[in-house]
Amino acid sequence: MVAMPPMGYAGSPSEVPASPSGDNGEGLIGIDDVQRALNRSRASVYRYTNTDPRNLNPAFNPRKLNPEYRSDQKEALLFHPNEVARFARDVLRIKEVTVEVLNSPYSATQQLLSSILDELRDIRILLAGSASPATDLNARRDQNGQQRNAA
Repeated sequence: MVAMPPMGYAGSPSEVPASPSGDNGEGLIGIDDVQRALNRSRASVYRYTNTDPRNLNPAFNPRKLNPEYRSDQKEALLFHPNEVARFARDVLRIKEVTVEVLNSPYSATQQLLSSILDELRDIRILLAGSASPATDLNARRDQNGQQRNAA
């Protein structure tokens, strides 16, 4: 059994977070999150990982930490939280492994986008309730006698 200090993920050192950030896929976690979850160094996580420089997506290895499929060698390694939990339980012998999906905090960008969406909805309501129908620009020019001659 491997003794691990608390990691800060809901109090239990055996919980593996899955951060649903938009840049790393649906619920997949990167090396940094795996490193914190397993309380191991980055070098250790890379040693545990099932990678091969000659084969982009090697076959499943039950004794290794298997990343998700990649289409390019330069893509970052991403892991499914269940795979990290399986590795922690079966290989590292960490007991009572729990996978927990944590919601990302409400960021300033999300708040700004939400306020923009609210404004767009208000504009749409105003336009839908507008009494004057949209007019053709040429018809409006004709009414005002502002038609231009071609140069």
